[in-house]
Amino acid sequence: MTATQTVIDWSLCPVLESKPETQGGAWVFRGTRVPVSAILRNLSELSVAELSQEFPTVRPEQIRELLEFIAQSAGPNS
Repeated sequence: MTATQTVIDWSLCPVLESKPETQGGAWVFRGTRVPVSAILRNLSELSVAELSQEFPTVRPEQIRELLEFIAQSAGPNS
């Protein structure tokens, strides 16, 4: 069995940005300082609404768009 590796090009996700002066260049939600990794780490325990409460500068729509982007990136046509 051969392992397949999917590489996500975060620059294609419109709700994200990476700037050297913001969180050391980590991918964050556009216009915030909230790293994508913070949302993903908490996703197993919190709903989208709860994540938005925990990280109030990130709108629920941004989280949903991120999740849709990840789902599309992992699909067979990615």
